[in-house]
Order: sequence, then C-alpha cells, then structure tokens
Amino acid sequence: MRGRPEPADLQPSIDGSGGATLESNASLARRIMAQESGAFALLVERYHDFVFRICFAILRHRQDAEDATQDTFSRVAKYLDRWDPRRPLEPWLATVAGNRSRSHLARRKVYAPLTDADEPESLATRHNHAADAMREEISLALGNLPDRQRIAFEYFHEQSMSYVEIARQMRCPIGTVKTLVHRARLSLIEQLRQRDVVPGNTVGTAPQHKGALK
Repeated sequence: MRGRPEPADLQPSIDGSGGATLESNASLARRIMAQESGAFALLVERYHDFVFRICFAILRHRQDAEDATQDTFSRVAKYLDRWDPRRPLEPWLATVAGNRSRSHLARRKVYAPLTDADEPESLATRHNHAADAMREEISLALGNLPDRQRIAFEYFHEQSMSYVEIARQMRCPIGTVKTLVHRARLSLIEQLRQRDVVPGNTVGTAPQHKGALK
C-alpha cells in the first residue's frame, strides 16, 4: 500500500511551454536514478528551453548558452539525488543554470585573448568579474553550511575576529571554534570542487572571499 504522496507527486510540474506535464518531476527523477532508459532524455526535453533561456539571458551568446545548457544538465544528472522531491524542480534547475552560466562568463572574460586595442583597465575588469563570480559561488556554498559552522567561518574570515573573540561571542570553548572553522573550510572547498570552481587537488586552503557576503 502506498504511503502519503509527496507534494511533488500531487501536482505535475509545468514544462517550459506552460503546459501541464503528464508525469510529475518526482516520479521522473526516481526513474532517472533507477537508470531507466529514456527517462533523462525526457527531463532534458521538458526543460531544455527553460534552462537555455536562463543561460542565454546571462551569456548573450547562443553557442555559449548551448554549452552552459549542456553543462547544466550534466550537473543535474550527476547530482539529481540532492534535489528534494518535496520542492519544485524549477528553482533548483534555475540555480544550477545560473551558476554554470556565470562560470562560463567568468572564464570567457578572464581568458579572452588581449588585442592591441585593449587597455589595462579591460584586463582588470575581467578579473573583477571573475572575483565577483567566485564571491557568489562562495556565498551560495556558505548557505549550505550548518548555522554554527557558517557563523564561525564568517567571524573568522569575514570579520577577522580571533578564535578567542569568536569563542566569547558564540559562548563556546576555543577548541570548538577551531573545529567549526576547520569543518566549514573543508565543506566549502568540497562544494567548490564539485562545481568545478576550484581544482580538484585543492586541499586545506580557505577560499579568499573578503566582501563575499556584503
């Protein structure tokens, strides 16, 4: 006997053309994770236009938007088990698409070859865009941390507070503060590695993000 249906099963999601789909996203996700043939292709067909519009709005270049769209669905295929089927799929897809598009944009601005007409300010602008993209990635990753880890990390890296000051502020032992900051660093680095924001061999280095949360 089937238990109470999840909210995502009760109401089919809306596809990119505005029509009701015949199968809920939660049901489709279960088939994808069970590796049923054709299930993921159906998800791509359902949301390709939705994802492409987001990517194109950021990148303003059709081929780059297509690349970012493919990158988005690759990420979705890899991390679909992290989506909570009790929540709508579209906001999560939009977040992934936005992250991948901004990463493409940052790489395009940083690595575009300089021409004779380029001025020094143009290179600085490119690096500023890359720094902005990194700050946004870190900010998103911080939002996934447990509250105490996030608070300790922000006190230490954002406000340059000492462990003693943080311990006093959080009313806990200094050793606990050190553990919270260390675990927050590891979690942030792992999240950034999974999103290909930092190299896979990055170990033990705290992201530099002054002003990331401002």
